[in-house]
Amino acid sequence: MTAATEFEPVIGLEVHVQLATQSKAFCGARAEFGGPPNTHIDPYTLGLPGALPVLNHRAVEFALRMGLACGCDIALRSELSRKHYFYPDSPKGYQISQFDRPICENGHIEFVLGSERRQVRLLRIHIEEDAGKNLHLAGGRTSLLDFNRAGVPLIEVVSQPEIRSAEEAGEYLRAIRQLVRFLGISDGNMEAGSLRCDANVSIRPRGSTQLGQRTELKNINSFKYVQKAIEHEILRQIDIVQSGGRIVMETRGWDAARGTSRSQRQKEHAHDYRYLPDPDLPPLVVDKTWLASNAAALPKTPMQRRDHYLFRLGLTPYDASVLTAE
Repeated sequence: MTAATEFEPVIGLEVHVQLATQSKAFCGARAEFGGPPNTHIDPYTLGLPGALPVLNHRAVEFALRMGLACGCDIALRSELSRKHYFYPDSPKGYQISQFDRPICENGHIEFVLGSERRQVRLLRIHIEEDAGKNLHLAGGRTSLLDFNRAGVPLIEVVSQPEIRSAEEAGEYLRAIRQLVRFLGISDGNMEAGSLRCDANVSIRPRGSTQLGQRTELKNINSFKYVQKAIEHEILRQIDIVQSGGRIVMETRGWDAARGTSRSQRQKEHAHDYRYLPDPDLPPLVVDKTWLASNAAALPKTPMQRRDHYLFRLGLTPYDASVLTAE
């Protein structure tokens, strides 16, 4: 048995989907991509004293669409929390997200791997706001900050640790991109940052049911690099374990140019962020009538269309995949 077959990878993905709203998650500043640096900003984006958040109704609607399409349990009452961290790209000193009471839980993502239909269960889908962007100049001594992206609404789609290969992770991510485009909630453009992926990777002896220590690969921005980064991390962990070392819980950044990852920081735990309900935002209450109208207006998902082409119209799997690609 080779080293690669002695171990089984266990992979979970956290996929950040930028929502295609006209304004940001909690203020009226523009949410569109591009523009000169620091032009899509306002007092709230910059965390100025006295600026208060107002939740974007459209962002909630888009989150509901995704949750319904994935068969999630929709919470009629959820909470928006402050996730505290002190990075330069977060001028408020916290990010508004959802912690213990997200808007969507459970559900699944369906896709085809080879000729086999697969399903990966979801832990949750929650609403949050994006951070700004750091621009590191050559020489490593100067960084610039662009807050155009700060506050743009996101949903984070968090999978269960059920993915077992880099190839499967790539197909799962492609299925999410395809679904959000079908639903009209995002353009899913990874190059522009509309779709970003963090991968939690661990290994365990094949046949074991106990989870190993995981590492997190952050902000991978293409399908090709998602697969390469996960494959590299699996082999890196196998090498460490077989050399008698120990995997540490950390965040690693993928360097596409070098084809390797590097340690960025020790991985935080939830208590490190000091989550607390945002005192400026009331609980998020979803009206049953509004939820029902969103469910009724939901288009067919790519997998539903594929099934129609295969089983009702008798098309080949290849033709069905072509017709559901966009």
